[in-house]
Amino acid sequence: MVTIALYNLKGGVGKTASAVNIAYLAAANGLKTLVWDLDPQGSSSFFMHVSAETKNESRKLFTDELSVKEAVQDAAFENLWVIPSDMSARNADLTLDGLKQSKKKLKSLLGGLKQFDLVILDCPPGISLLHDNVFNAADWILMPNIPTTLSIRSYETVVAYFEESGYDQSKIKCFFSMVDHRKNLHNEVMQQFYKDKVFFKNYIPYLSDVEKMGTHEQPVFEYANSSYAAQCYRDLWVEIKKTCL
Repeated sequence: MVTIALYNLKGGVGKTASAVNIAYLAAANGLKTLVWDLDPQGSSSFFMHVSAETKNESRKLFTDELSVKEAVQDAAFENLWVIPSDMSARNADLTLDGLKQSKKKLKSLLGGLKQFDLVILDCPPGISLLHDNVFNAADWILMPNIPTTLSIRSYETVVAYFEESGYDQSKIKCFFSMVDHRKNLHNEVMQQFYKDKVFFKNYIPYLSDVEKMGTHEQPVFEYANSSYAAQCYRDLWVEIKKTCL
């Protein structure tokens, strides 16, 4: 089993859209794929047409009141499963802080999910105890970055945090997201950071078909399978698969 976290210190950079579309492609490639929604917004749960069936389900997973196997639900799409989020996920740091081995609880819980080939963690933004759990548990940290100064600064902050905390920086891989080639800054930033092999060559442009995921409540491939957006995610998935699986 391989665990990939879609994460960024910043919000609004395309983490959930990438998590959902990459999971869909992995499942279509025959991998038994689980999306674990760790974000209290529950957006990936929404796209997968799944909601928590137990009150405070996210909290109960960390306190062992509910097993991970009990929390897994079938998604609306073939070969895909979801552990949905709810609003109790907003208190994940408080819950984890009261546990022994608080930085490794998520890794322990993932040990009960060996029936899957791939687990994708859809993470909320920030750096906290929950994210320490993610950094310990994930085999790879995929960071979508908008090619702007502040977005790249957040990437550099995360790299520095990994170094300070003794985490393996080599597990961080990045790709550009919401790219608008009409903006000179986007082009300049991309050229600058492509020199660093941490960034994948393929990227996701700023496209209306990606924004329409909320309207259709589906991955891009369900309503715009022949679109440029769908092809960009396919190209990115090929690169991710080659590197991470």
